[in-house]
Parts: sequence; C-alpha cells; structure tokens
Amino acid sequence: MTSRTLLRLAMAGAVVAGSLTALSVPAQAGNAPKTVPVRLLALNDFHGNLEPPTGSSGRMVDENGNTVNAGGAVYVAAHMKALRDANTIEVAQGDLIGASPLISAAFHDEPSVDFLGKIGVQVSAVGNHEFDEGYAELRRIMFGGCHPVDGCSPAGPWKGAKYDYVGANVLFKNPGEKTDVTQSLSANPQVKTLLSDWGVPALPPVSIKWMNGVPIGFIGLVTQTTPNIVTAEGIKDLKFVDEVKAANVASKILKLFGVRAQVVLVHEGDQVTPNQSPDACSAIPGAGNRIATQVDPEIDMVLSGHSHQAYLCRVKDPAGQDRLYSQGGSFGRVITQVDMQVDTKTRDIVRSSVVADNHVVTRDVDPDSDTVTFMDFWRDKISAVANKPVGRISADITNVGTATGESPLGDLIADGQLAATKTGGNAQIALMNPGGVRAPLTYLTSPASEGDGVVTYGEAFTVQPFNNLMQAVTLTGAQLKTLLEQQFPGGPNNQPFAKILQPSANLSYTYSRSAAWGSKISNIKIDGVPVTDTQSIRVAANNFLVGGGDAFAAFKEGTDVWSGPLDIDAFVAYLGQNNPIAPPATTRITAVD
Repeated sequence: MTSRTLLRLAMAGAVVAGSLTALSVPAQAGNAPKTVPVRLLALNDFHGNLEPPTGSSGRMVDENGNTVNAGGAVYVAAHMKALRDANTIEVAQGDLIGASPLISAAFHDEPSVDFLGKIGVQVSAVGNHEFDEGYAELRRIMFGGCHPVDGCSPAGPWKGAKYDYVGANVLFKNPGEKTDVTQSLSANPQVKTLLSDWGVPALPPVSIKWMNGVPIGFIGLVTQTTPNIVTAEGIKDLKFVDEVKAANVASKILKLFGVRAQVVLVHEGDQVTPNQSPDACSAIPGAGNRIATQVDPEIDMVLSGHSHQAYLCRVKDPAGQDRLYSQGGSFGRVITQVDMQVDTKTRDIVRSSVVADNHVVTRDVDPDSDTVTFMDFWRDKISAVANKPVGRISADITNVGTATGESPLGDLIADGQLAATKTGGNAQIALMNPGGVRAPLTYLTSPASEGDGVVTYGEAFTVQPFNNLMQAVTLTGAQLKTLLEQQFPGGPNNQPFAKILQPSANLSYTYSRSAAWGSKISNIKIDGVPVTDTQSIRVAANNFLVGGGDAFAAFKEGTDVWSGPLDIDAFVAYLGQNNPIAPPATTRITAVD
C-alpha cells in the first residue's frame, strides 16, 4: 500500500509526530453557530453501469408510484450536480465495480472508478464485488498501477481511486501480518489494545471527512457472506468477520480520535415489499436490519447496499434512540440525500434533524456535458468489440425466475455451458448460479442500432460479465441430490434464502416446498433416466460454483476437475450456433407443496 491509507489522518490533523491524537474541540465564540449543516449524497451497487441500464434494470418506481426510466452516468452526474451544495460529502456503499457491462469491465472497471471520482465520491465501503478479481486487484484499483496482465488502459497509467475504500470487517487470516494500516493505528496505545483483541485490518476500517469545521467518521462494512459469493482464490488470505462487532470496534476507534458524528456505510441490506415508493420504509427485516439495530449507539445512521432495493427507515439503536437506515436501489438509478445538523460543541449529529430522500435518477434532465465527453471516449475504445453481432433471438429472454425459480435466460446459459463442456470435460449436465445472470436479453434494437433480435457481444457480456472459467467435475448421484438440497435454507451449508440453480435441458427434478431440508429433492432424471445414488455424473459449472460459491459446498466434493473456456465464450458460441434462439420453456424443475 501507499501512504494513502486508513483515514488520511494527516490531512485530518489527527497524526502528530507519528502518534494518534484526539481531535481538539475549540472553545465556541459567543456568536458561533450551535449547529452546522452537512449533506450526504449516497450511491450503492453501481456495478459499472456507465451506460443507461436496459430492461427492468433500467426502470424504477418513483415517489408517485410511476415506473420511469432511470440511471446512466450522464444522468447520475447531472442529478449529483443539481443535489450538491457547499455542505456535501458524497459516499457509497459498495459494489461500485464488478459484474459490470463491457464498457467498464473490459478495462478492469477503471472507467467506472474514474467516473465516480470525477463526480465527487469521497469514501465508499467495499462490496463483495470489489473482490471479484481478488484482493491484489482491489489494492491496484485503490492505489494505482497498470494491470499486471493487460497493461495500461487507453486512458494511460492508472492513478488509483480518488475516493477512500473502507472495510472494517475485512481482516487478514494471519495475525502476524503487518501493514501500514496497523502501523498507523497502533501508534495509539488504546487503539493498539483494541486491535490486539480484534485482528489485523486488510483495509482501512474508517475514513474521516471534514465539513464546516466538524469531522464526520465513516465506517465501512461488507457482508460477512463474501467468502460464499466470490471466487475463493482471490481472498484466500482474508477473513470477513461479523459486521456488528467490527462496526463497534471501528466506532471506538473514531471516538478515541474525538469523532462523534459516525456513519456506517455497509454492503448488506434487506429485501422489500415490491413496487413501493423509494422513500417508503418497505424493508423486510433481515441481515441489514440486524446491523442497523445492533451496532453501537454512538453510530448515528446506517446507509446500506447489496440487496439492490430502495427504502428509507427509522430504526431503534440499542439505547432506544432513532437512527436512519436506508438504501438506494442499484445501477445508479437512485441517489440517497441525507441532510442533518451537527452540534459544533459536541461534534455529534443531532438525530432529530436528520431528513432523508431517495431521488430517482430520471433521464428527463439534460445529460451532464463533461460526462457525455467522457462516455464518448470509452464508447469509441470499445465499440468495435461491443457492437459485433454474435447471435439472434426471436423474443425477449428474461432473467426473472418463475414460481419454481427457473428463468428462461438461466436455462439458456446452462444449455450453452453444457455444449461447451461436453468435448474435453465429458459433461453430462450443467448448472448455472442465478446470481450470475445479470441482465435480460431484449428483442428490440439497442442504441447501437444493430437491428431487432440481434444480440451483440456487449449485450451478451452484460448478461455474463464475470469471466469465470467453465469447469466439469464428477459427482455421485447422492452428491448431486445433496447439491440440489443446498439450494434451500435450513441445511448445514447455511443458505440464507433459496437460490435455484439453472439446469441444462436434459436435467429435470422435483422439489417440495414443505418438506424438511434433506428430503426436498426427488425424481432426478438425466436425459429422462432416473439418477441412482451410486452412479458417477460429470457436472459442468463455472469455477465460482465449483469452488463452493453461493454456499454450494457439495461442489467441493467433486473429483477429476477439468477446466475449459470462459463462461462468456461458451455463451457467445452457443448464441452463434443456434440462430435464432427462442426463450426456453421453464419446465425443467417441478415444484410441489
């Protein structure tokens, strides 16, 4: 790491001669204001959506109950400018990068990080997708340097993010690891004691920003389920610990520095009752609510992400006081505005003054001219690849699951993966994780005007942006049944909610909604033939799943691992070989009560 670490405390005035000191509170003059205003503007789960997202991913229910087109960098920038005032700090709650469309992903998301810095983001929590290419690549994104394999992008040497990435619950597994984060923190004996009982931070846990003479402390957190949803190799040296416990340690560190105005930026959230106003408290209490209600009472508000929902809630902290708990959708479709007053004597947020509003990033405003120029540059660099036709479809192919959890696009991808792994991998069936199907394929032509029904490489990449390797492993019939059981909560793999794997056309089975875990799956057939417990089956999946991702631990029991093409290459090849493709019938999985 470079010296751009931890809190940028040197800038904040909290590092003196190598030791941490509390921030002094000056005596108030008689005419000094009792409070000063601070505005936060927050984004979450941007996922490199520089272009306006399409399909359902590009629409949002507004405050009046209308569904409107939303998102796109030129409109995010325009709305940010309109909402920004002299008291503003811009923040984010993670997944700004990763699972990104081609215009960003082709250059390892440097365009998106650059854009977010240009519009004024100052601090962000890390999300699980910040680890998609591993911890070493995240450090490169944070601190600069050209990609070790692909080299510098067309914009030249990468200078690093203009904003701070923070993650208080990301620790090294090795307690002997030494970093400049720990060296900076350990200069204070009290902080050193906290860390000795806690662990070795792999990322700066907090960031301090000053506004109108008062310090605001931001605590970064990422879902502790990250090891289950990113490729294991890239984070093999890290552990992701309980968010509440990490937040409370970080809060104590901020308090030791004299920072009383404390904001959690957490990449974890809750699902909502559908089709509600973005300003409604529609969140159904879950993992995000647990954090929002249990973190230390010193923490004044919790801005969340990860679940891609929009809500504004007031929850009770452990001391019974109200605090804000919010999220702003995803893909740059919503900006959360939080206005508050900070007491100049105590330097704490006056919670009764907190007012929040989720603004939908509508496309009925003039696009930001600087961002138009920025986008033109990157479109030009990627256009030849992005606009190349790779196949045709006869109708929209959606990634929305049916009542069984099966989606037409998920099934199509699984079919392509099986076709790509039969030769070499000897695959007999294929399974695709639903979270990896990031966007629908739409029949109508895109702004590139390639024609109705034409699928371009850029559109295919938006569907499958992870560049995972296709692999095949051998499982027994009994292990395959266990794997399918692991789609549901209640088992030892601790699946938080049902995640229905998308099957290739030659695999069918039935699941029971009411049966106990371990007895939910029945009638498994391959090519119409019942599967026995002892038979060997070659199963194809991406390397994320094969490594046990999404809590599918049974995949790790597979033997004779074979690696083949990238998943995007398998998908593109299948599109090209089957023209035109109609939406597959979602009849491979049967659900009974």
